[in-house]
Amino acid sequence: MLTISQLAAYAGVTVRAVRHYHKIGLLPEAERDRSGYRSYDAAAVVRLIRVHTLADAGVPLARVQELLDAGPDEFEAGVQEIDKSLRAEIRRLQDSRRRLARLAAGDHLALPEPVVGYLDRLRSNGVSERYIEMERDAWIMIAAQVPDLIDAVIAAKHEQFDDPDARKLYSLVSQAVDQQGDEALLVEIADVLERLYIRAAQAGELGDEPFDEGLVKLLDAVMLESAPEAARLLAILEERGWKGWTRIEQVPAARLRSLE
Repeated sequence: MLTISQLAAYAGVTVRAVRHYHKIGLLPEAERDRSGYRSYDAAAVVRLIRVHTLADAGVPLARVQELLDAGPDEFEAGVQEIDKSLRAEIRRLQDSRRRLARLAAGDHLALPEPVVGYLDRLRSNGVSERYIEMERDAWIMIAAQVPDLIDAVIAAKHEQFDDPDARKLYSLVSQAVDQQGDEALLVEIADVLERLYIRAAQAGELGDEPFDEGLVKLLDAVMLESAPEAARLLAILEERGWKGWTRIEQVPAARLRSLE
């Protein structure tokens, strides 16, 4: 007859594990001998080894009893089912690892690859990190709300960035977010924006952003909250006849007033 410590040693487990198996009903508790100690027989050793082998192989403890009591065919089917579940869990964990590896790069947090590539292009052209952080927040919302539009929108942004005025605009805006309160710089930004707006209006592309009104307002709010100088820039543009930021509208009456 064996003590609980000897039983555990034969099966290659800890005494704590044996007590846990007792508690959840996988291993019957032995009767106490005349000295008050529990004593185990060979059958208990075999049972414990089988429990430990199944558990060590990845079988959930909740299903160990089921497999111990199963016939050969049921046992094989049960093992195959558990293996299928484990393979699915492995794929989930591998996917989690890939996501974590991408998150380590920073911009990959909640952003699809085309957006990350666009932000990298901005960096390579000297756009300040503070401005990129502002734009990244906007792209996170766009990617969450209209993921199916990302490829088309990013393709349009790359095309726009080929325009020298667009590259100049990013350079000036980068300076503005890093040097707040420079009125002359804001006026220069308004000049570049107005040229871009006029060309867009002539091409019939003004206000053709594929976003609903709610998303437009949210994107405008992000810009205004992130950059205090943005409100002054919008005011300058409105005096010239242009309203909005994400979706631009031409206001003829305001334009006429600015020319008086």
